[in-house]
Amino acid sequence: MKRYLGIDMHRESCTVVVLSAGGKETDQRVVPTEAAALVQYVRSLSGELHICVEEGEWSEWLVELLSPRVHRVVSCTARGRRGPRSDAKDARELAERLRTRQTGPPVYKPLAAQWGRLREAVRLESKLLGDEVRAKQRLKSLYRRRGVACVNAEVYSPRLRGEWEKKLPPSLRPSAELLGQELDQLAELQQIAEQQMCDAAGKFPMWRKLQTVPGIGQKRAAQLLAVVVTPHRFRTKRRFWSYCGLGVVTRSTSDWVRQADGQMLRVPVIQTRGLNKASNRQLKGIFVGAARTALSCRPPNPLLEAYERIVESGTKPNLARLTIARKIAAVVLAIWKTESEYRIMN
Repeated sequence: MKRYLGIDMHRESCTVVVLSAGGKETDQRVVPTEAAALVQYVRSLSGELHICVEEGEWSEWLVELLSPRVHRVVSCTARGRRGPRSDAKDARELAERLRTRQTGPPVYKPLAAQWGRLREAVRLESKLLGDEVRAKQRLKSLYRRRGVACVNAEVYSPRLRGEWEKKLPPSLRPSAELLGQELDQLAELQQIAEQQMCDAAGKFPMWRKLQTVPGIGQKRAAQLLAVVVTPHRFRTKRRFWSYCGLGVVTRSTSDWVRQADGQMLRVPVIQTRGLNKASNRQLKGIFVGAARTALSCRPPNPLLEAYERIVESGTKPNLARLTIARKIAAVVLAIWKTESEYRIMN
């Protein structure tokens, strides 16, 4: 007998609601957020267990903990809720979404332990890079508040920072010095994290093969491995494009028009509405950045030649770069599935 569990997780407790295949609530329990307590409760239930949790900081741990002990564990994205809320209502909603197959695309969670180190290294490097960008913005904002325009990256350089600090009033120079020290430390930590990320990715043979694709270097190849894990999740390149945020969204309206004889004729008017928003932002940044890097390479460069042909045909440069990014994504998926290397065909 199938049972559907919705788990609403918090720091100290988890509210669990169990539904039968017909939607009847058979149990509701508050379990401590501890591995032993959760495993003990799951083992006390009989039947084929299906668990649904909401994506968050606890979800990855819970999926790794319970997946070997139940039929499946699904991590789904959060939904906007209205009206009164409680832990029990949220848990019951998760179980009902799983029972009625309304969870949407599940969040992918690799269970193999070999991916844990690489995924965590990529996550840390991304966070440190974001901290470094914010530190640069704080330092630049300090100068702008005093009417000092920072038009280049010299203000971030430790060698030239002293000259820039002289342009500030004496009351602000200590703050600029501290922000500069923060930036230096974050930059050093970010480089260490990037090296650790590449070291973790070096254990996978596909890491070096991905670097043969134009625009894909060591860092982007490591990020691709950590996020995608396996290319066989995507049956076609179009599904991969949608996951990467490179899928074109179209809409049609006024599909039917009346002819002179009174009959209705279907004449769809398809309108482009940009790219899909429900996607992985990190992958989108990888391929868009890879397209810019690939177009800056010297000839022979088939991608640059294709870009120039697209622009000459009347396409805007930004849309032409998007086309190149989609080409790179398709190449990455193809060589990953075949475990081959990228080669330029004469």
